[in-house]
Amino acid sequence: MCVRSILLPLGSTNHAESALEVGGQIARMFDAHLAVLHVGTDMQEIGPLMGEGLSGAMMEDMISAALKESATHLKAVRRMFHDFTRRAHIPVLSGNAPSVLPDAPRGPTASFITHKGHTRSVVAFQARMSDIVVVRQPDPEGDVASSDTLHAVLFESGRGVIIVPPDAPASIGQRICIGWNGTCEAASAVHHAMPLLRRAEAVQILFSPAYQRPGPEARDVAAYLALHGVNATIHKFGSDYRPVGEDMMAAAHAFGADMVVMGAYSHSRLRQMILGGVTRHVLENSTIAALMSR
Repeated sequence: MCVRSILLPLGSTNHAESALEVGGQIARMFDAHLAVLHVGTDMQEIGPLMGEGLSGAMMEDMISAALKESATHLKAVRRMFHDFTRRAHIPVLSGNAPSVLPDAPRGPTASFITHKGHTRSVVAFQARMSDIVVVRQPDPEGDVASSDTLHAVLFESGRGVIIVPPDAPASIGQRICIGWNGTCEAASAVHHAMPLLRRAEAVQILFSPAYQRPGPEARDVAAYLALHGVNATIHKFGSDYRPVGEDMMAAAHAFGADMVVMGAYSHSRLRQMILGGVTRHVLENSTIAALMSR
């Protein structure tokens, strides 16, 4: 597997700088194309949100305000994109992806894509034709759009997604921890992370009896990675006084990891929302990038 196409959905400038930095780093790693996607509001989204009994004037005011806010977000995101690509010296191309000619010079490229429609659907559809997706860590203060974007990719695209914390990491993919629990979600994450794992300076497989589910064990993962030229160590983590997610991230930090690779929502999303879980802990608390798949 080779990374040639990276999708970065940006609905606003909130925490967008760190996501752009990571997207740019990965594009440079693989001479890949970074497509930044902004989905604007349209009438099909606004209409169903309006309650019955509103006067025509009230509806016009609500529509006008929503469209004005959408235009403001678009302008700000576009400006941030162009500032970033200029600073990073990444050529900007028109269209969704470059036309690659056999004798074309290799190197990272970028484009800015705009769509109108239902954000979740547009992002999921665009993600399906990308090799990997970069998203911002959901805002714990209630940015619904960032959470919807993340879960659209996780549940509806079949792609790996790199979740970036608010502060841009100094490096990414140099020291990688795999949070392994034997599930198909974890196996999918390892598959999507393989291009990064092959390039990493060090890889460590983290496992815990409290985290393991029926399936391959950590030693099986190490043997599989060895077939792909990845030499990984194995580390058992766990304690009697901390949740599994907290223990796993503590082990990743002790390793000096700049990325964690793991499956997402081995338990249902509803259960994790109510009871908590490893996925929820990482999404809410991680200060390093996490590549997840479901």
